[in-house]
Amino acid sequence: MLHNTYDGQTCSVARALEIIGERWTILILRDAFLGVRRFDDFQRSLGVARNVLNTRLQRLVEAGLLERSRYQERPERYEYRLTEMGIDLWPTIVSLMQWGDRHLGSDDGPPLLLRHNGCGGEVTSRRTCAACGAELTPRDVRPAPGPGADEAIRARLTAA
Repeated sequence: MLHNTYDGQTCSVARALEIIGERWTILILRDAFLGVRRFDDFQRSLGVARNVLNTRLQRLVEAGLLERSRYQERPERYEYRLTEMGIDLWPTIVSLMQWGDRHLGSDDGPPLLLRHNGCGGEVTSRRTCAACGAELTPRDVRPAPGPGADEAIRARLTAA
């Protein structure tokens, strides 16, 4: 059985896995990069149990990847935004997505495309624009439905 911690390992990968090495955590981060901010929106997108989502969001806030900010007082409600530490995970999330598209994708094509805001070109594996060659950051791109997108993805991206 795998343990939840990597005590005794002097390794940056092991330390990173302590924070992001759980599937719901990675999917929460993915959604945060896609613009999801509110608890109910994360829950609707992921279909994760509310208690699990609450625990994962708290852990990401404690670790410094997300910050919690109140957007409503009565009832009190919060949104979660990526910090600079969280934004630094963008290359990892993009690489995982593109690896999944390349090796585990459907015949229809990728469900999600990342497009350069400036010219509409696709994001390459080196996180540059395929059309104009610009080096891209998360703030330079927007998600778009890919040829393999289902209705849920299309609806989510249309609503955003």
